[in-house]
Amino acid sequence: MRALRTRRRGRAEREIRITVPDARRGEVRTRVASAVARLDPVAESEALAWNEAVSDVVSGLAFCLGLSD
Repeated sequence: MRALRTRRRGRAEREIRITVPDARRGEVRTRVASAVARLDPVAESEALAWNEAVSDVVSGLAFCLGLSD
């Protein structure tokens, strides 16, 4: 473990820990389903379109810089 931490420090990385709701629990699934049901389809569609547009720009830039596969 010490060697792993040393390698991470050498790469300027740091381990973090996060906790997330357990999707296997019924009350969590109910809460998520309720939140999804309240989403505005138009807003979600606009957000997805924006994400795709940004992804296209970033992919094009990466291609121009020779960073793509």
